[in-house]
Amino acid sequence: MNKFSLTTRLSVMFMLVVIAVLTVAGLSFNYLCQQHFNSLDQQTLLEKQQTSQSILGVMPSIGAFDELKPQLQALLGTNQDLTAVISDSSGKVLFAHPAAMNIPERFRDAASHQVWEWQNQEQMFRGMTTQVAVAGQEKPMTVMIALDVTDNMFLFETLKWWLWIGLLICTVVCAGLGWVVAHRGLRPLEQVTRAAASISANSLKERIPIASIPSELRQLVCSFNGMLARLDDAFGRLSNYSADIAHELRTPVSNLMTHTEVVLSKKRNIEDYEENLYSNLEDFKRMSRMIDDMLFLAKADNGLITPEREWVALEGVVDTLLEYYGLLADERGIELELSGSGSIQGDVLMLHRAISNLLSNALRYTPQGKTIRVQLSQSDSSTVLTVENPGETIPPEHLEKLFDRFYRVHPTRREGSQSNAGLGLAIIRSIIEAHQGRVWCTSANGRTAFHLEFPAP
Repeated sequence: MNKFSLTTRLSVMFMLVVIAVLTVAGLSFNYLCQQHFNSLDQQTLLEKQQTSQSILGVMPSIGAFDELKPQLQALLGTNQDLTAVISDSSGKVLFAHPAAMNIPERFRDAASHQVWEWQNQEQMFRGMTTQVAVAGQEKPMTVMIALDVTDNMFLFETLKWWLWIGLLICTVVCAGLGWVVAHRGLRPLEQVTRAAASISANSLKERIPIASIPSELRQLVCSFNGMLARLDDAFGRLSNYSADIAHELRTPVSNLMTHTEVVLSKKRNIEDYEENLYSNLEDFKRMSRMIDDMLFLAKADNGLITPEREWVALEGVVDTLLEYYGLLADERGIELELSGSGSIQGDVLMLHRAISNLLSNALRYTPQGKTIRVQLSQSDSSTVLTVENPGETIPPEHLEKLFDRFYRVHPTRREGSQSNAGLGLAIIRSIIEAHQGRVWCTSANGRTAFHLEFPAP
């Protein structure tokens, strides 16, 4: 049934449900009618039996039976649908109505009050057998009374045929009505489908309105609109990423072309060629670093970064980096402070790279004469490393986007510096996430802090 449309499925299910209900209702009605008529027949037979017993029970001897025939004829002979046979203990028929009726002998031994059925050609009878004790006789008389229920049986057969014919008609009608109801009920889904089909890469900012959407589809439409928002954001980032790559690579390529054209414009001595090659080497190094960073981020996006798992004392890593950046900090009068301690399981080279990027950024944006503080704190659930530096406060709307590639806090687009391509924070996030940790930034009152949190091993 998977190959059928949703409208067809709903109409078929609607038809099956209605058919099931009608079938159960029809069979129940037929059964209850039969039980009702059976109960009426049994009650009639019991009344005739009891009356016959009361008449025959006062008979002094079998010889007085002829005197009771008028009463028996008045009781049993006035109903055309009633058949009665009274026989003595030897099986001799003493009374029969109609006279030509002969009930099979096998019903003589039927239990008292047990209803039996008998078919004679096209007629159907339902009857009961009772034994009546007679004074002076060792064996009782046998009274067999039966009702002609042929009309009832014909009624039930006719009712059954009409039930199946009506069920067939209802099947066809319900199939049509089910299709109409399902088609109209699914019309909002068709509107959503048309709206979704009209959305392209150039119209990702459009949204499907939910005002006229039924509550059952509202969650689906909200999820689809959320997906469009994520795709729009991803397309925007991808477009900006391509533009950023072009901007970042244009500067070194332009420098290489300019230097080479100048050198080749005329004959020069060996010192000029060497100076040009050294200058070109710096641009090549910058491009190589950028390509390495982009390859690292591409591997991180595809889950190919697997850090080593060894115990790392973070205070040792930070202390080594503070010693490395100490000379640069002394030149600008910046103090470097470390407090606290903490150990985690991770890759020491990746952690060294992430913390180095944070310290490099902090030195770049810290005013002269100020202090950069590195704080370590460890608890039962996590270890947190914080690098805090004074400087210009970062607006809150930029904090979540700082870790995007090539993101600039300044609204105008600009080239990266010779030593900064705008990938450092993105690399930090990839490294921390590879360690199942998280990184975030806070900035307020002229102080900016980057927090690295690692889960407890």
